[in-house]
Amino acid sequence: MNTFGESIIHRFRHRVTHIAPPDRFTYPFHYTPHPLCVLATEEVKAYLARQARWREEIDAGKMFGVLAVRTTEGDIGYLVAFSGNLAGENIHAGFVPPVYDMLRPGEYFKEEEAEISAINRRIEKMENDPHYLDSVARNREEVRAFEAELEQAKATMKAGKEARDRRRQTPPKPTAAEEAAMIRESQFQKAEVNRISTRFTQRSDHRLSQYIADQSKRVALMKSFRKRRSAALQRWLFAQFRMRDAKGGEKNLLDIFERSAHKLPPAGAGECALPKLLQYAYLNGLKPLAMAEFWWGRSPEGEVRHHGYYYPSCQGKCGPILAYMLQGLDVDDNPLSPNQHQGRQLDLVFEDADLVVVNKPAGMLSVPGKGEDEDSVYARLRTLYPEATGPMVAHRLDMATSGLMVAAKTKEAHQRLQEQFERREVKKRYVALLEGTLPDDKLSGRVELPLCPDPLDRPRQRVSYEHGKPAVTEYEVLERMDGRTLVLFRPLTGRTHQLRVHAAHQAGLGHPIVGDTLYGQPADRLYLHAEYLEFAHPATGDTICLQREAEF
Repeated sequence: MNTFGESIIHRFRHRVTHIAPPDRFTYPFHYTPHPLCVLATEEVKAYLARQARWREEIDAGKMFGVLAVRTTEGDIGYLVAFSGNLAGENIHAGFVPPVYDMLRPGEYFKEEEAEISAINRRIEKMENDPHYLDSVARNREEVRAFEAELEQAKATMKAGKEARDRRRQTPPKPTAAEEAAMIRESQFQKAEVNRISTRFTQRSDHRLSQYIADQSKRVALMKSFRKRRSAALQRWLFAQFRMRDAKGGEKNLLDIFERSAHKLPPAGAGECALPKLLQYAYLNGLKPLAMAEFWWGRSPEGEVRHHGYYYPSCQGKCGPILAYMLQGLDVDDNPLSPNQHQGRQLDLVFEDADLVVVNKPAGMLSVPGKGEDEDSVYARLRTLYPEATGPMVAHRLDMATSGLMVAAKTKEAHQRLQEQFERREVKKRYVALLEGTLPDDKLSGRVELPLCPDPLDRPRQRVSYEHGKPAVTEYEVLERMDGRTLVLFRPLTGRTHQLRVHAAHQAGLGHPIVGDTLYGQPADRLYLHAEYLEFAHPATGDTICLQREAEF
């Protein structure tokens, strides 16, 4: 094994004999990096910091990954990969190759992609043809003029009818001559509306609209052809990605995703760092020991990514792939799966005949997930109150969040509580410990960033001004201490991960909550606590104010 850049299998620059390899491989969707991966990451970061040829691209933001491995000779080293391509190429010294190199010159994918690009140019030329654009503009003006004239004629007809009705209802009764004149007026106005419509339909330049329709049809057919050809190319490409597992098996991406929710792989599947790393290890007789993926550069506009932070593998692209590729490896359990609170009683803060308020511990689900036997606040309450009616839980907290949750013992109480939450009449207050120190110009304020789910990386949320729902949070700094900031949050809306994204996103506070493994760095827990609830009692209408301080 050689130094970085001279070989794909890298040796550590420092002695690692004192670092015990892990007993089991990393669970890639929720992990704390093993010391071997931390050391490898630091060496890769130092290498990236020295690079000039990719500086602009990697500073714009890219995910990298490291894989600690044991060779057949028993040596420990590591592999490095980047997600996607780098500088328009898949092959770079020191990095593992792609599972399939679609960018190789003369490759079918490149040739077919060039053909599809040529179709795109033809479509663009047709849509931007000066004669076509001028025809569309002239036709639009004609339609606008026709609609205005027709609207005016209809308004005249309506006003005439109203005037005639008033005359007929106002004594003295209209004479026969007046009635005949009113009938002629009505007939004329109706005929005028019909004449305007007929004149537009039979206008001399109707060929204009026909030309536009024909050209639009040609464009639509060309787009349909492009779509079919692109879909065929994607399926061909996914068939070329033949992924290995630790047992020596092989499946292509089409087969791997066949039983997934979307049936077909998303664009870019198989090109993330960890699948590349595992594929190279399997093909070269290397035993995977541990993994870590980290972000380098600026955060994408809609996502939360911080320079140098570790991140879990994505669920949308990598979930089904890694579920297959990790077969045959002894992998860590999902740390979120075990029942962390077995034998610990639920902390009841308030209780009466209609409702109960609990102090949910961090790491407990609000309601069961896919497994009906999972421990949760809901399951505990059902056991405590078997006679309760209705859904009970009136709102939820993230599994990692601790704090106050209100539940109803009756269907009526549940309905009234939910109405208060929907009308945003419930006052909520959270405390959170943020990484870093908020500056003096951010001691208090409001964050307004619309949120929507990331379809390729659930349960992560994205900031999207186009597709997101409004999300508003007021905040106030309580204390700044030792490179961290204690903050008070007042959410005015209740979006998924709202406080976590508003804290971490660069357009929000820019400082993740401590322990936020989705948007920040791992810690012993997520330092976010729902400390205060204020609502109207569902039966009496009395104001209920409850507070439970955070245990951090």
